[in-house]
Amino acid sequence: MTGAVDNTVNTLDVTMAVVVGGLFTIGFHLMLQRSLMRIVLGFILLGHGTNMLLLVAGGTPGRPPVLEGQPVNPAEPADPLPQAMALTSIVITFGLTAFLMALAYRSWRLSGSDEVRDDVEDRRIDIARQRAGADEVTGPGEENDDDLGEPDGDLGDDGLGEPAGGEGDAGEPDHRDDGTAPEEHR
Repeated sequence: MTGAVDNTVNTLDVTMAVVVGGLFTIGFHLMLQRSLMRIVLGFILLGHGTNMLLLVAGGTPGRPPVLEGQPVNPAEPADPLPQAMALTSIVITFGLTAFLMALAYRSWRLSGSDEVRDDVEDRRIDIARQRAGADEVTGPGEENDDDLGEPDGDLGDDGLGEPAGGEGDAGEPDHRDDGTAPEEHR
């Protein structure tokens, strides 16, 4: 008869599972926000959650991955692969975080805020889809009283509720740092 395998769940494993789940939950929540800094922080938390998940997958902490000069028992050493993967994950997370921080800083310098704006072309496509759907329901010759969520008032030339010309209220330029075009910031 072989030795019995200990399948009991220890408190550290449950605690680590809750912490990893919490990091993933908060990280995904932050990545769904519209602020670029929150997106970067969410990415950082996801990286930490992944590192902890990899380290938990390595087995019971405290055992050395390699035993020097001692007889090797397969149940004795810890698996070194999750530790190597966690180190690789740390390097990748650091590189991507630096890249995302540079993008967020560049966006803040160009627009004056770190809020992700709606893409104008996506809004145009959505309005066109809504109009096409309304034409299918009412038919081509019938009147449709729906305004499809379009704002009342002057829609400007682009049909998006913004004045044509790309400038803000009262003819002020966009919130760029010195009023130059984006391609001139190098």
